[in-house]
Amino acid sequence: MADPPTTLRTVAEHQDQVLDSLRPLAPYDQPLLDALGLVAAEDVFAPIALPSFDNSAMDGYAVVHDDVATATDESPVHLPVVGEIGAGQARILALSPGTAVKIMTGAPVPRGADAVVPYEWTDRGVAQVVISKAPERGQHVRSAGEDVAEGDLLIEEGTLLGPRQLGLLASVGRASVVVRPRPRVVIMSTGSELRDPGTVRGHDSIYDGNSYMLAAAVRRAGAIAYRVGIVPDEPQAFLDALGDQLVRADAVITTGGVSMGDYDVVKEALAPTGTVWFGGVAMQPGKPQGFGVVGEDKIPIFTLPGNPVSSFISFEMFVLPALRRMMGRLPYARPTVEATLTHGVTSPPGRAQYLRGELDSADERVTVSPVGGPGSHLVGDLAQANALIVVPTDTTSLDAGATVTVVPLDREF
Repeated sequence: MADPPTTLRTVAEHQDQVLDSLRPLAPYDQPLLDALGLVAAEDVFAPIALPSFDNSAMDGYAVVHDDVATATDESPVHLPVVGEIGAGQARILALSPGTAVKIMTGAPVPRGADAVVPYEWTDRGVAQVVISKAPERGQHVRSAGEDVAEGDLLIEEGTLLGPRQLGLLASVGRASVVVRPRPRVVIMSTGSELRDPGTVRGHDSIYDGNSYMLAAAVRRAGAIAYRVGIVPDEPQAFLDALGDQLVRADAVITTGGVSMGDYDVVKEALAPTGTVWFGGVAMQPGKPQGFGVVGEDKIPIFTLPGNPVSSFISFEMFVLPALRRMMGRLPYARPTVEATLTHGVTSPPGRAQYLRGELDSADERVTVSPVGGPGSHLVGDLAQANALIVVPTDTTSLDAGATVTVVPLDREF
């Protein structure tokens, strides 16, 4: 699966290679609340109408319109009250002309009634009501089917299910819906120098921030994250840990061990399989990349570089679109915007540069300011940024005032 040694894939080529290798996960039926943020994998048609019966929009009195059409303050209409209808307590099914029924909001309007007089237009009488203002015919009555007719298409396949869509499904009696499930993603950090946060760090050790960052990114993408303990720089230990995790994985992300060093354990362990590509992508940071499949079930694996900025940007460019494809969510990649650069920047030739930036849309102008330097280890600068400034492959410098393409990092899409 290896490209020629001197060949660098473009970012777009690697994205395409990843996406072309994946398919959406098989759908299955899930309870409504578990389907939040997932994509419907079926067309849903209304099994009932909404409302399913004529009901009152106000607390008041159900009446025959012709009986109260002349009601005014000067000449009110007096009607006997023959009963009361509460929501879910409908014991009066029909109304005779010349009478009124007290009715609560949401209660079914009895047959024969064609208007509701709100309490505010009456004396709120119990045995007899005095009505001093006439409603229009049909006023304050919610007609059956005026919102949704039985058989209407409620949810189209491919719809992202949010609170409003789930509320609609529940309102027509659906307790579950067929969706594309959340991918289960295993995250593994490699490196004998790594230590877990909260433990004692030696003089030559660093805390493992990458696995936490990537697990959080996976969760924010809507997938399920399984963060694995640190794996040392030993190929067999890595393969053993990977094998243990495949049973619960729809995808695997590793970080570290994919470059050209003596201790690049991921590359050393997986390259002999022939099922994982390792090579370079013409980008900075994030040049060393790997992608392929592992195990009997051919689980996709993303082997990302170990520097934190490289790892994060690689996730944004390649893993995030893949997870969204697995969930059936469009678009796959984050939408970009155009912004005015506040300070000049430089970039090495032959690589797309992804600079950290702060996007600001105040004063009806969209501007972006570089944050920190280009180093792939500058995680503090990464945390302060809310966007990536994209410097194209064939561009080595941009002046302040130039229009640039920006990837906003914190916007929902």
